[in-house]
Formats: sequence, C-alpha cells, structure tokens
Amino acid sequence: MAEPSRSGVTYDYVTRTIARTLGAPARGYFLLLGAAVFLLAIGIVTLLYLLRYGLGLAGYSHPVYWAVFITCFVFWVGIAHSGTLISAILFLFRSGWRTAVYRTAEAMTVFAVMTAGLFPLIHIGRQWYFYWLVPYPNERGLWPNFKSPLIWDEFAIGTYFTVSTVFLIMGLIPDVAAVRDLATGWRKKLYTLTSLGWTGTNEQWRHYTRGYLYLAALATPLVLSVHSVVSWDFAMAIVPGWHATIFAPYFVAGAIYSGVAMVITLLVPIRRLFHLEELVTHHHFENLAKLCLLTGSIVGYAYVCEYFIAWYSGNPNERAAFWYRAFGPYWWASWTMIICNAFLPLLLWFKSVRTNLTALFVISIFVNIGMWFERYVIIVVSLAGEPYAPWANAVYNPTWADWGIMAGSFGWFFMWFLLFVKNFPAVSISEVKEVLAPPRRQAARSGRGAGGGGQHA
Repeated sequence: MAEPSRSGVTYDYVTRTIARTLGAPARGYFLLLGAAVFLLAIGIVTLLYLLRYGLGLAGYSHPVYWAVFITCFVFWVGIAHSGTLISAILFLFRSGWRTAVYRTAEAMTVFAVMTAGLFPLIHIGRQWYFYWLVPYPNERGLWPNFKSPLIWDEFAIGTYFTVSTVFLIMGLIPDVAAVRDLATGWRKKLYTLTSLGWTGTNEQWRHYTRGYLYLAALATPLVLSVHSVVSWDFAMAIVPGWHATIFAPYFVAGAIYSGVAMVITLLVPIRRLFHLEELVTHHHFENLAKLCLLTGSIVGYAYVCEYFIAWYSGNPNERAAFWYRAFGPYWWASWTMIICNAFLPLLLWFKSVRTNLTALFVISIFVNIGMWFERYVIIVVSLAGEPYAPWANAVYNPTWADWGIMAGSFGWFFMWFLLFVKNFPAVSISEVKEVLAPPRRQAARSGRGAGGGGQHA
C-alpha cells in the first residue's frame, strides 16, 4: 500500500538524506549521548555497591522480594514488543507506512531485550552463578528447576533476542550496502564487512525477500508467546491480584502499548536531530498514535475487567487486594497508572492531537511512566497485601540502590540506541523507496511540447 505522495522525495534524495545522518553529529546528539552515559555510570556504581554489600541495599522487606528489579524487567520486555509488531506483523499485512519507522522499532527491540536480560541477573544477587539458569546437562547434575519463573524468563529472553537480532541484521544488509558506496575511511571498511557482499543482483533480492518473509512469519508468534510467558511468572501463583487468566492478553496488549509509545518518544527527537522531516512525516506519527490508542483502549478495558471480576467473584481476598490497590498506602501508584494509561491517551481520539508532535511526545512519555507504574502496582502492591495477610504486612520503600539500577538501565538502553542510529541507517533506504511513487519519464527532447504532439521517451 503506497503512502500519501511526498513532493520532492526521489530515490536519490532518500539515499543521500539517510546517508547524511551518519556524518558529523549535531550538538544535541552529544548532549543526549552524554546524559545516557552519565545514567549508565550511576547504574554501574550502584551495581558495584550491590556486589560488595549484597542485595540488602535494595528495599526488600518480607514478603516483597520481587520489587523494582522485576518491575523494570517486565517493563523492558514490554518495550521490546512493538518492534516485532511494526516490523513483522505490519510487514505481513503490507502496511506501507511502516517502512519509515520500523528500523527504529527493530533497533529498540534488540536494545530493550538486552536491557531486560540484565535484571534477572541483578535480581539473583550472585551474578557469577548465572549459568545455573541455563538448561544444559552437566556431570554435577545441576539441572535447573523448570518450575521457576527465572528459567522461563531465560527461555523468553534468549529466544526473543536471537530472532530479533537476526531480523534486524537481515533488514540492514541492503541499506548498509547503499551507504557503503557513499562512505569513506573506516566507515567504508565497516560497511563493506557488514553488508556481507551485497551487490543487489536479482538472485540476491529473490533470496532476501523470501528469507525476510519467513523471518517475519517466525517472529510474529513471539509477540504472543514471549510476553505470555512473562505474564505466567505471576499468573501461575496464587497471590490475589495475580492468579488470573486475563494476564496473558493483558500483558501482550500492555507491552505493545508501551513499545509504540517508546517508538514515538525515540522518533520525535531523532527526526529533528537528523532532519528526516520529509521521510518520517506526520502521517507516520498519526498511524503510530492510532496504534497507541487501540492498544491503550485494550489496556483500559483490562483494568475495568480486573476490578469488575474482583468484585463479581465474591472472593474476599481478591476484593481486598484491589481495594488495597485503589485506596491503600499505594493509591498514588495505582491512580498514576490509571490516569496515564487509560485516561490521558483518550486525547488521541482528536486528529489535532495525533498530528501535533509536541503533544504526542508528551503523551508517549506519560504512557511509559504509567506502564512502569502498572508493573510496580502488579508486583509490589500485590505482594505487600496488608488486608488479606496481616501477618505478612510490609510497606515497601525503594532505596537509592533501586533507583540507581533503574537509572542505569535507561542509560544503557539509550546509549546503545544512540550509537546505533549514528553508525547505521535509522530509516530503511530500500523499503522507503518501495512505497514512493515511481519517477515519471521526462520528454526526450525539450523542443517538443504537448501542443505539438511530440513523442515522449
């Protein structure tokens, strides 16, 4: 499906505009990269303290032993999901508007999974024993416990990271070859190596398009399976507020919701820094906003279902758990979640908001804040559980160590993303050209006009 026509955008313009993003960066880019490295440094220092003094520095208190670290794990796995949706599922449905935004989403997916994978390792405390999570046979008989959510997460992260990385690298090959022919110095050597000998022959394109289609079909079930597995970390338990069959579709919709919001958060500054206004248009942002509105509506409906079923079930523990969420000591987190995720995105019903990049950017940030608090409410508030288990009452208060690790995770993610978009095409060159209107053939001779009945080449 072709996009609305964009005047002045030719095949040559696409190649040179995207190749120009790999040149000397603007000052704003260095400011963003410096902020990301600073946050990462905070996270590294915090982790060193945790290694030296133990997880007691975090705010754990019985029975809340899943807290900010697991909250961030679920958050980052969720962020990764929209990349697969935009790149794979919309590719299968031949949605033309995805071509300008899917590269950002794919890169975001890989780096978000890399970030999520750190948190189970930080959570176990003794990172040097991480290999116990890997299900491999050995002579000592240390078989992992397949009933443990940590093992499920290892499978989910490993599978998702492998497929997403292959998908990203394969999509990059034609574009890297295009900028290889314009680059000089060390970049030309890098692109020559990473283009894997691509010359653009008919035979290469035939194999490439088939392989990309098969990978898209393989990656599509991951959207449902991986985050369903993450949701079962909770749903398989009997904790009130967790033991629900709605968790799998609820988590998948929430993951895509937060991921699309993060794509908007990333694309708005990238578009301005690299002057991609002609390639990433308001049309693309409006479609992303519509997708955000759709998944946000599903998440809001899931909230209503959760509270209704807790009341309708007649189970006093379920009722107490959800009353505790809304009116207990953590009411501020629950209402932040509901306002940011269910009410604020309703503004996207208005076209004037969907096409206003400043408004979209602000809403996307609030959506991600709300989605982080959603995971915090599900995990921490459900475990605190004062009304139904008074003997296990605890008020969880995050410490500087929790916030330091979380800040480091954002620095880690943004650092890798910023390095990627500065060294590899942030927008697909080959696929943007596919949805452009074909160039018109000009008159063979300027002396022959329409009135003279002259022939056109």
